[in-house]
Formats: sequence, structure tokens, C-alpha cells
Amino acid sequence: MRRPLTERTPVGYNREFLDKYRPNDSSYLTTETIAHLNRIGRTPDAERPAGTYARHILDRLLVDLSWASSRLEGNTYSLLDTKRLIELGQAAEGKDAAETQMILNHKAAIEFLVEAGDEPAFNRQTILNLHALLSDNLLPDPGASGRLRRIGVGINDSVFHPLEVPQLIEECFQQLVDTAAAIREPFEQAFFAMVHLPYLQPFEDVNKRVSRLAANIPLVHHNVCPLSFVDVSDRAYVDGLLGVYELNRVELMVDVFVWAYERSCQRYAAMSQSLGKPDKFRLRFRNELTEVVAHIVRSLAQPTVEEVTAAAADQVPREHLDDFVRMAVRELDNLHEGNYARFRLRPSEHQAWQAALRGTL
Repeated sequence: MRRPLTERTPVGYNREFLDKYRPNDSSYLTTETIAHLNRIGRTPDAERPAGTYARHILDRLLVDLSWASSRLEGNTYSLLDTKRLIELGQAAEGKDAAETQMILNHKAAIEFLVEAGDEPAFNRQTILNLHALLSDNLLPDPGASGRLRRIGVGINDSVFHPLEVPQLIEECFQQLVDTAAAIREPFEQAFFAMVHLPYLQPFEDVNKRVSRLAANIPLVHHNVCPLSFVDVSDRAYVDGLLGVYELNRVELMVDVFVWAYERSCQRYAAMSQSLGKPDKFRLRFRNELTEVVAHIVRSLAQPTVEEVTAAAADQVPREHLDDFVRMAVRELDNLHEGNYARFRLRPSEHQAWQAALRGTL
């Protein structure tokens, strides 16, 4: 893979590479590797509803995965810049608008995956919508977001030539999704996505980003540690992809995958110890809490028991309403410029609400 392009033989898409994979019979990862990944990826939330662990560490995952995946695309945002953008809505000075958009797109896509964590989400619709979120405002043709490509594409620094016939791209994409969905082992499913989505190049651009987030679908669903790609070398990652593109060999990508997952597990195990156990009631009503708090803020309403009760009455069962209202009022009382992003609020919305509150004091 380190040889000059002139010394490498041009190759096209080899459909046999996909055809010969048989879910739950074929395996790119060895039994020993899968056992190792299951051991280090185990979390305290294994028996809880799907997506629980990812929601537990969501604030950190949004920053880590958005930054690391964007960095692998050449984005120059620092980890601290990314944290400020995601948590405070502050774009870094001197950065290209496309870099800021890339980070924000990752945030939206990760939230989409985590919210769908309780569903078997590896399907055509999920992958297409992941692409739409990750490519938003970044493609020359806005209509290409979330749509399989109809044009030819090239791969920089590679002699690999992806498929160009739209009908074949459609066929292979559906076969890829169906194959991945049939894989029962979550780590094998994750790795299959990392290999075959970039290899097919089903979209005009943003294919690798889609594959990295798609790899997290089974991990989120099974409540194991997610894969954030923090500390992954771009050179090692590219070499792994080139091995797939030009030789249909996965050994280098396996090394990258395992090493990256080990680093992610170490990172989130240490972080989970400092976070403590999540509040089960808050976890159960997380979506309702987000909607009610956002409604109060956008309506410029007072954070009172009466206002919150009115907003929550149709969303929360009567037997839990009093506890929910107390929780929501507490969150509203503690809402400030450093945490409003948890409720999907924009800086302008939070500022307007604060101004309205000051005007009534």
C-alpha cells in the first residue's frame, strides 16, 4: 500500500468480495478477537434497554466521535474547539465553514443513532438518513444527500475504481444492507460496515463517515462501548482502506478496528467511573424531558410547575407526572449557556428565553 500509484495495478469493484460473505458463517474477525472485544466492551448496562449506555455517555460521545471522525477527513478543529461548538454553539475562529458544518453534521447523526438505539436500525432507511445528516450542506448537489449516487467517483491516492452503473450500485447496496442486518454478532456487523460501505462507495461523497457511524449501530443497540476513533492514525486508517479497495484484504483494517476499540473502551471505562450510575427515572423519560424543556424555552414561558405540567401532561403518564415535573423544573432552573445543547436548543433560543425571564423579574 506504500508503493507509488504507478507500481500498483488498477482494479475495479469486485462483487464476489460481497457475494462470498455468508452472514454468521463467514467472519472477518476471529473467534478470539470477538471474545476479546466482547470482554473489554462489556458495560454495566448490558441488560438494560438498547441504547442505555450510549445515552449515559452521550455528552462525551458527541464530542469525541464528531471530532475524531472529522479529523480523519482532514478537519482541523481541535478537541476543545469541537467541545465548544457542540456544547456552546461557538464556531472556532479562522476555520472554514465546511469544517464547522462537518462537526455539526456528526453531532446530528450521532444523536439520531442514539435515539434509535432501541430499534434494530441496520436497514436501508437508517443508512440513507445517516448520509443525509452527515452530508447536509456539504455536497455540490443538495439533492444527493441521502440518495444513492448516479455518477462516477474516484478515490484519491488509489488505483481502485468504484462501480459507475446506478443499477449495480442499487443492487449491491441493498445486498450489503441485507447482509449486514443478518449478522448476529455485533462486532462482526460493525466491522462488516466499516469494510463494505467505503468499498462500494454508494454515495457521491461522505462514504467513510457513514461507515464509521454505521459501525456504531450494533454497538449502541447491544449496550457495549461505542467506537469513537479517538487517537486513530489517519495513515493506518487509510492503509487499511487501501488494502480493502485494491486487494480485498482486511487484515490491516482489523488491526485498526481492534486497536481503536481498545482505546475507546479505556476512555469510556475511566469516564463512566467518574460519572457514577445514571438516574433511571431521567433515563426513562429522557426524550420527554428534552421536548418539554425545549418547549418551555422556545415558548419564552416561565419555568414554573404550572407551565411544565401543562407542557408535559400529554407526554408523561399521570402516575409519573409529579416526579417528572419536579425533574423538569429543576433542569430549567439549572439551564445555562454551558448546558442548553443537551436539549437541542440554539444559542439564540436560549438567549431569548433568558432575556424574557430578566424582563419579568
